[in-house]
Amino acid sequence: MAKVVTFGELMIRLQPYNYERFVQADHLEFSFGGGDSFGGGLIYSLLTGKDTQAAVEFAVAASALKHSVEGDYNMVTVSEVEKLAGGDGSGRIQR
Repeated sequence: MAKVVTFGELMIRLQPYNYERFVQADHLEFSFGGGDSFGGGLIYSLLTGKDTQAAVEFAVAASALKHSVEGDYNMVTVSEVEKLAGGDGSGRIQR
């Protein structure tokens, strides 16, 4: 007769040495749209005449900011993305 091994049992067996406690999360948080925001930011920035480096920096900033917004729609403005792309490392959105 085969034994069924649950995910929890498997994780407990794989836990690191001296690991005190295994806790299963009550809920998972997912972030959607980072890749789409990158693509959209890249297209927008190239169409508005940015050079290649500035376009990639804008796209990366748009993608990074998307991860701070719930849902799959990137609710940030161009000025917020440009602020982060320009070197504001706080990543905070001022509204």
